[in-house]
Amino acid sequence: MVIEGLAPFYAWTKALHLISVFAWMAGLFYLPRLYVYHTQQPSGSAQGELFKTMERRLLRAIMNPAMISAWVFGLVLILTPGVVDWGAGWWHGKLFGLLAMTVFHMDLARARRLFAEDRNTRSERNWRIVNEVPTLLLILIVVMVIVKPF
Repeated sequence: MVIEGLAPFYAWTKALHLISVFAWMAGLFYLPRLYVYHTQQPSGSAQGELFKTMERRLLRAIMNPAMISAWVFGLVLILTPGVVDWGAGWWHGKLFGLLAMTVFHMDLARARRLFAEDRNTRSERNWRIVNEVPTLLLILIVVMVIVKPF
């Protein structure tokens, strides 16, 4: 389904989508890094409590709204005439990357709850490795949208 009335707003929709994605990605890069530092703190320490506050605020005030707005503006873009060639294959790769990024976001949110309850079981090394996931997803999505290899 394409909505003809969206065409005049294409540039604004695309700009708002990209702004949302940038904010979301910033959070996806930063939250695992906070978890790396949080794992270095003893439970109940003042520094550990500070990390809990930072993690909660980052997720609730920046990441969640940015993810939601990225999805909303992205959906508006695909409803705009001429934006997606449904016969091409690149959008499958982008969709896969987007779904993986959303699942990653939800895993980070679950981990935040565990940190808040002092029940994190993942190591500092794990969080250092996990910190690379958003970069790989970003590469996949950008290549699919810009290069459109298939």
